[in-house]
Amino acid sequence: MSTIETRSITRELKLHAALLGGFVALLWSIEILDLVVFHGSLDALGIRPRTVPGLVGIALAPLLHGGVAHLAANTLPFVGLGWLIMLRKKRDLLLVTLVAALVGGLGVWLLGAPSSVHIGASGVIFGYFGFLLLRGWFERSALSIALSLVVGLVYGGMIWGVLPTRMGISWEGHLFGFLGGVLAARLLGGRLRAQAARAGARPLAGRPLRG
Repeated sequence: MSTIETRSITRELKLHAALLGGFVALLWSIEILDLVVFHGSLDALGIRPRTVPGLVGIALAPLLHGGVAHLAANTLPFVGLGWLIMLRKKRDLLLVTLVAALVGGLGVWLLGAPSSVHIGASGVIFGYFGFLLLRGWFERSALSIALSLVVGLVYGGMIWGVLPTRMGISWEGHLFGFLGGVLAARLLGGRLRAQAARAGARPLAGRPLRG
């Protein structure tokens, strides 16, 4: 590997670390501010199903957490899955985040339990999971299929989080966030396959093998 290539990879890794680190720092800053200054009252700004004030929570809920333990549990999967999304393009992370947050938030607002309040970035994290798990299916490229298999092996246990198995956990947020990630995979995968078709490329299964 040449010096130029090494510098390019190092620069990309630094950008990834800056993007993810910046967002993680924002989440922790908000949580510390909530605990120290507002004494946890910001959590009331989460998604309140089928209420007009609860619509604000669609935008704010991913930034709010129910304490340090809640945020700590979300930090590692956010960084790990987010980094995997950025391996191809950094802007993919923004699109997947927005789609997962919007679909997940609307789903919770429409179908969440009455009188409940939903907070936390786990819906977005499940969106990342859904995107990475299904991206191989929609893109049909060797790299995306391999990455989907790796994500399935390493993070596959997350799928149980979309079921109502634990009290106090927003399984609705997990489920609709996951579906938002699948939608993002469909949108991006369809666009890439269309671009490949216009460029005269063939799907993976139809490419000739060379001996």
